[in-house]
Amino acid sequence: MTTSDASSDQTLPVALRTEALEQLLTERGLIDPEVMNGIITHYETNVGPLNGAKVVARAWADPDYRRRLLADGTAAIKELGFSGAQGEHIVVVENTPTTHNVVVCTLCSCYPWPVLGLPPSWYKDPAYRSRVVREPRVVLSEMGLELDDDVKIVVRDSTSEVRWLVLPERPAGTEHLSEEELVPLVTRDAMVGVAKVTAS
Repeated sequence: MTTSDASSDQTLPVALRTEALEQLLTERGLIDPEVMNGIITHYETNVGPLNGAKVVARAWADPDYRRRLLADGTAAIKELGFSGAQGEHIVVVENTPTTHNVVVCTLCSCYPWPVLGLPPSWYKDPAYRSRVVREPRVVLSEMGLELDDDVKIVVRDSTSEVRWLVLPERPAGTEHLSEEELVPLVTRDAMVGVAKVTAS
């Protein structure tokens, strides 16, 4: 392979490189496509942000559940059937008009998989991991979230022992919505604290 060939290979989209690697590993008998499909399906349907959205919607709709969630996140989340690896100890913090929480893992990419699925690439990026601690307001602004100067920002550092989940503010104008109708409004980014939930 020439130098130009090697450099052009590096510009291939990640999806194509991943597909080529999977095909090579399958041809050599190192992975079973059925097993891989099962893992992918598990994280796309059984584990992921939809689970977290259900937790948030329940907390917005049920004050008693919200109290339990903030007192013991792991137990309250388990009430809805969400538990497992990377979710052994989840602490839930609530965003308010005066305090905004944002989550990071400064050491690696600790993340509450049972309620948020796999971490996005930006969460694992060294730039995010270092900068959001030093200049959270700037980083949030760059990600599209503008907060008033009087809003206190609290950076929560996830570890292998404790993983954080943000309970976002319920947006105005959603008082008439049912719990089921609230679920689609809640995004992964809002549960990490880099975005807010909007009514539309």
